[in-house]
Amino acid sequence: MSDGSCSGAVGERWARTDGRQKVRGELRYTAEQPVPPCLDVAVARSTRPHARIDAIDATGALAVDGVVAVVTGADLAGKLGERLLTGPAFSDQPCLAVDKVRYVGEPVAAVIAHDLKTARSAAEEIAVSYTELEPVHDVDAAITGNSFVHEELRPSVVFGDLKHLRGIRDTNVNYEFTLRRGDVGEEGMTKVQAEFWAPPTHHVPIELPYAAAWVEGDRLELLATTQTPSYVRQCLADLLDLPLNRVRVRTAPLGGSFGAKMYDRLEPLAAALAWTQGLPVRIAATREEAFLLTTRHGAAVTGTMSADEDGRIVSATADVRYDTGAYADVGPRIAAKSGMVATGPYKVDNVSVRSRCVYTNKPSAGPFRGFGVPQVTWSHESLVDELARKAGADPAEFRRRNLLREGDIAPVGTPMHSADFLGCLDAVTCAIGWDSPFEKQEGRLLRGRGVAVGVKAVLTPTISNATLQLNQDGSATLLISTVDMGQGSDTIMAQIAAEVLCLGEGRVRVVGADTDVTPYDTITAGSRSTYHTGNAVRLAAESMRDKLIDLAAGHFGVPATDLKLTGEGLVSAQTQETVGIPELLHGHFGARGTTLTAEANFSTSWQPYDHETGQSPQVTEHWFAGAVAVQLTVDSATGRVHIEHLAVAGDVGRAINPKLVEQQLSGAAIMGIGHALFDQLVFDEGQIVNGTLLDYQLPSIKDMPDRLTPIIVESPHRTGPFGAKGVGETAIIPMAPAIANAVRDATGVRITRLPLTPERILTAMTEGR
Repeated sequence: MSDGSCSGAVGERWARTDGRQKVRGELRYTAEQPVPPCLDVAVARSTRPHARIDAIDATGALAVDGVVAVVTGADLAGKLGERLLTGPAFSDQPCLAVDKVRYVGEPVAAVIAHDLKTARSAAEEIAVSYTELEPVHDVDAAITGNSFVHEELRPSVVFGDLKHLRGIRDTNVNYEFTLRRGDVGEEGMTKVQAEFWAPPTHHVPIELPYAAAWVEGDRLELLATTQTPSYVRQCLADLLDLPLNRVRVRTAPLGGSFGAKMYDRLEPLAAALAWTQGLPVRIAATREEAFLLTTRHGAAVTGTMSADEDGRIVSATADVRYDTGAYADVGPRIAAKSGMVATGPYKVDNVSVRSRCVYTNKPSAGPFRGFGVPQVTWSHESLVDELARKAGADPAEFRRRNLLREGDIAPVGTPMHSADFLGCLDAVTCAIGWDSPFEKQEGRLLRGRGVAVGVKAVLTPTISNATLQLNQDGSATLLISTVDMGQGSDTIMAQIAAEVLCLGEGRVRVVGADTDVTPYDTITAGSRSTYHTGNAVRLAAESMRDKLIDLAAGHFGVPATDLKLTGEGLVSAQTQETVGIPELLHGHFGARGTTLTAEANFSTSWQPYDHETGQSPQVTEHWFAGAVAVQLTVDSATGRVHIEHLAVAGDVGRAINPKLVEQQLSGAAIMGIGHALFDQLVFDEGQIVNGTLLDYQLPSIKDMPDRLTPIIVESPHRTGPFGAKGVGETAIIPMAPAIANAVRDATGVRITRLPLTPERILTAMTEGR
């Protein structure tokens, strides 16, 4: 019997399945999909960061010609009760504020009108009376102060491990993760410590958030820009108290997301309005509104690290405080996920980590490419670099001496497998010529090199399902709920199925996520899809292959073990005869156009970490390993950074499609350049002051490196599909500290606050002299 490997798809540089459509402008994104005629929705937003709602006067809005209805949070709460409160970790977020507002820009009332211009104009006529409450703007003040964003903690049913927090009052800390190992009192002879800050940032996907909802018979239909259609269906079923078969959620290929379109965004409001008002509605966020929907967590990290006389890291600590904004979103998971790797990919016997998720009166923070890990990597890779320099060691060699290797136990207690940190480090340092001499100063230009290594655990446990239909003509249709948002997942999944079934390029079509059609998938995020959904697809394809072999065994009258699936069809070793898939299925069903169906589930498991120590022998299904090396110049007169050569490497297990892997590494690197040098949300008393693309600075084509080298490292994972893991976040994790370490090498100053703006660099250089 075939082992299912035809060596014809996996490892090949197949073109993206949607590439031609995208280039020609033919791909229809969510807002371009056909829907019933819908009314437009605009919202009136809070002008206060923290205040009681005394009254809402909608008289002016209702008087505007073309307005159909004005709905407040109190209206929805009257019909839906506490079900109005949604959220993946805590049931803390109403789609329209009830009783009080918790950030500037929070939706207070929704206007439904016959056109968008009318709705937006009417929303401006809504008057809200407030009683001011003391706002909480700073994450550390939120921990120690006496003003609380929420009266009590309300864990949702989504994350069962948070139920012990129910009813806790008078705190802004909604979750705390603790990691302890050994005795951090055992410090080495060389020690460094610092306070780091990574500011909140925004995802800025090209495609803006959108949701349309309507009632069809006794069912809710929803079309939305979401990475999490299965979650959204369950959320809306809970919100409206409906069985799952009366809620349908569809999406389309996304024009980027990076975490901005996960969990509860526009969908609860669209669904609540459509269901309670009996009206088809659509909500299209503006770019300015998108800045208010979600952000990346700002994070403060106080860290220490020490080494012995042999240059071995002996202890490391991290006190991490994540600013989750007014609503927790998935912040508790981010605090834990990042806390477990807050001391880096190093062999450290003595570790102490405290990672907290903290409410403040700002827009809610949620997942962003890297899931909170870039913020702690910013700390540990700056510290280890400074520790190496203080010990008189080469920063790359110091890391080599201390990096975790295959079989080593991570500080969290889980063994390392398929995480080739050393291979990644060697690849990037070799690429930029780390050991070769270079000109440190050229006029007013100061030149430096920097390196950093990153580690992240994949989201565990999760569930993926796949359904595969093999058509009588030998083509196949794959049904999965993984959402392609530019990462190329449709192409990857088609290649995995094609590899098992010996099908050629273009023979497998992937159906877009539709909860009426495509099976359950936990989430499209955290670089989990290639491994989790990929395994489900592999299993479904193997089941299909077995069915074909059984049919061929009957066709030839030979044992199944005598048959092999090839690109030509089913071959009998005994008779040397071959039957093609079209002929085999036509003979079996007696008709053209028939289908053979197979399905599979792939679920991962974990051993929950101990709440006192954070230790677990299996806290994750697999690890991500990556490294970045950079050579750059700093203009000593302006503080401007110019990157001459940037090398990024990621251990992907096995590259299903090397071209897509290189693109993912490059895309993450470019986004990471933004976080290192440009990206930051600026607040003034809770108000975002740069929440437009006129003011929010992003890297442009002129900020790109002179040379960008993506490097694939393959350390096959024993349970990955053909050895594969994910790659989408790998390069962004160590990017900011690698650049900062190069700036340190060039200028001699250590900067601990992001981004590394010219002003910040010049100030540090002046103060460091």
